Amino acid sequence: MTPTTPRTGWRAIVHALALGLSTSLLVIVAGLAVVLIVVPKATGSTPLTVLTQSMDPTLPPGTLLVVRPTPVDAIRVGDVVTYQITSGQPAVISHRVVSIESSSDGSRTFTLKGDNNALADPAPVTAAQIRGVVWYSLPDIGLVNQLVNGSRTWLVPTIAGVLLAYGAVMVTIGIVSAARRRRRSTAGAAAGGPRRRASVAGRRRRGSVVVRRRRAPVAGRRRGRRSSGAHRATLG
Repeated sequence: MTPTTPRTGWRAIVHALALGLSTSLLVIVAGLAVVLIVVPKATGSTPLTVLTQSMDPTLPPGTLLVVRPTPVDAIRVGDVVTYQITSGQPAVISHRVVSIESSSDGSRTFTLKGDNNALADPAPVTAAQIRGVVWYSLPDIGLVNQLVNGSRTWLVPTIAGVLLAYGAVMVTIGIVSAARRRRRSTAGAAAGGPRRRASVAGRRRRGSVVVRRRRAPVAGRRRGRRSSGAHRATLG
């Protein structure tokens, strides 16, 4: 078998770039899946996207917020809380708690304010309106979250199709490369076979000639010895 010829020049560069890009893409997709899907599902959190500038510069537009359900008693001044503008409605706002008031019946209300706003929010927020406290945030990833959560009807099948196509291409490349290596090894073995046979045959022939040349002097010596012995016997 002949060793595989290593890639050199521009082919090696293209191969390295393709491998690096594909690996980076897979890592990015896996990371986004963990941040946008796995962690929120595992913890019961909700991924949200900042759309306004009310929390600049702490949480600029496009920031991903992961809001985790938190007991009302655990909320403290300084926490960023996500609450419903109207109780029971999907529209929400994420602002910082600036004060907490407790009533005689044990209920609590919260005054919230955007970091970039001059005034606090007009109405106190009740416990029923609060969705949770911002657990962590990631800049600019909110745009991806908005795309994923707002386009699930076509985005998920598209991503699945792209990943399947990528897998099929990689499998095809692997099969073609393996077939090429087998062809090269077969061709090398076929080319090396007759040469080895010829060299072995040549060695055998040369060996037989040498043996014959060595035997000739031995035979001559034996004949000379016999003739001299015979001659001596006649003289005696």
